[in-house]
Amino acid sequence: MTRPELRECMGCGLFQVVPELGPDMRSQCLRCGSLLRRTRRDPLDRGLALNFAALVLYVIVWTAMLMKVSTAGIVHETSLVSGPLELVRQGLWPLALAVVFTTGLAPLVKFAGAIYVLTGLKLRSPPPNLRGVFLFVRRIGTWSMLEVLLLGVFVAYTKLGDMVHMDIGPAVYALGLLTVVVVWADTVLEPNAVWEAIERTGQTHAPMTEPRPLAFRPGAVGCEACGLVSVPAGHGARCPRCGSALHARKPDSLNRTWAFVIAGAILYIPANYYPVLSVVQAGAGAPSTILGGVEELLASQLYPLALLVFFASILVPIFKLIGLALMLAATMLVSTEAGANLLLRQRTHLYYVVAWIGRWSMVDIFMESLLGALVQFGVIATIEPGVGAVAFCAVVILTIIAAEAFDPRLMWDAAARNAHRPFALRTRPGIAKAAPRLSS
Repeated sequence: MTRPELRECMGCGLFQVVPELGPDMRSQCLRCGSLLRRTRRDPLDRGLALNFAALVLYVIVWTAMLMKVSTAGIVHETSLVSGPLELVRQGLWPLALAVVFTTGLAPLVKFAGAIYVLTGLKLRSPPPNLRGVFLFVRRIGTWSMLEVLLLGVFVAYTKLGDMVHMDIGPAVYALGLLTVVVVWADTVLEPNAVWEAIERTGQTHAPMTEPRPLAFRPGAVGCEACGLVSVPAGHGARCPRCGSALHARKPDSLNRTWAFVIAGAILYIPANYYPVLSVVQAGAGAPSTILGGVEELLASQLYPLALLVFFASILVPIFKLIGLALMLAATMLVSTEAGANLLLRQRTHLYYVVAWIGRWSMVDIFMESLLGALVQFGVIATIEPGVGAVAFCAVVILTIIAAEAFDPRLMWDAAARNAHRPFALRTRPGIAKAAPRLSS
């Protein structure tokens, strides 16, 4: 059983007490329904085993053969590194950096860092800076996109079915297994349990007081990184447990989010105007845009694939830009009590959907990187990514940063300011709901 603890909901800002929880239980916010804590059975040992397995599979994915393609007696064998190298050769090095970071560097740091922390927690004399390493692992995990890469491999394989002969290499099977292991590891590993274990080693940013109070205190702030509620000593104060900077709300959240949303909307125009891919076969072919690629898939009667690309490459970026703009406008809008309180819970859930779904737009970038490396047969058949792919990749990255910069608690703050009664700023903690986890 976990200990009761005071938490601030990062969805609406309500302070409440999370009760004792047994294994495989979760606690949700009383007001907005956001997840406050989810417990797992033996999260540290199982998390260590799964992250170690993920690291082994990661090495296979990056070193083994990905695919072998052949046409007119010419054979190419490619690995995962072939895509970024081909992008660099064609002068699209920003795209190569994005691919290497999201499928290579970020997952490697995530796996190795988790192994370092979880192994260190089992030692009698833990290695130094466990909190700093785990904090970095949590932050870089947003950019690890191996599951999106697997979808990109599937799209590339399906699209090349009529152009060349293909044989799947061991790296593809390892990538499929790695995706399952990564999702399993993320589900099993409980961040709160890791932070509490680090706290027991004494490797905290500042001395921790025990027992911690369960009653709300004026000026209390919840740490966005580890969830600990504390009262900052002054400007520039840091969380006593993980060392993250403490802020009542994300600094300058609205202005930063508006800037990223506007920049993403501007870049979305060249991303759809300029070609993202040029397919030339037997001297015939022309550059195609994102929408043109969907039309080609429809013409080839690949309807499920066309729907997938249309959803990931066109609808998702538009959905994120419009969704963030609506939340920003609703936060800044001065209205009546009824208008201020309108769909607050639904808008909070919309934010979490927007924050999660944006990464899947990278499937188009990964597909183009693979196609450019696989099909290089001179005048017989050639596929080259276009400059539109660079703009599209920038749109995806900007929308992910915009979602990270937005603070959904500001919507509830705005409702409290604009309403006749300040219902949204409760200073006395409640008892959060706890329920068994429902297995799929």
